[in-house]
Amino acid sequence: MLRLLLGNIEPGTSDEELGEFLAKYGFPAWDEIEHVPGDGSRPAVMLSFGDISAKSLEKLSERIHHMFWKGRELNAMIIGQYMP
Repeated sequence: MLRLLLGNIEPGTSDEELGEFLAKYGFPAWDEIEHVPGDGSRPAVMLSFGDISAKSLEKLSERIHHMFWKGRELNAMIIGQYMP
């Protein structure tokens, strides 16, 4: 399972909004989501994808890395394999 850390999302962004945004750029549905609030100024989510290759996830993440969404510049970083 691969994980993607999507940082600097707008506080209060719902999972549904996030899913619609990612689907618009070709992402499959995630298997797990973990909200990472930090200090609240730059919230993030950790998304786990089980049915995608590392190469495909890398190409998709490049589409949204540094993109402005809801007034914020997103940061997308592949964290790697995750074995629950």
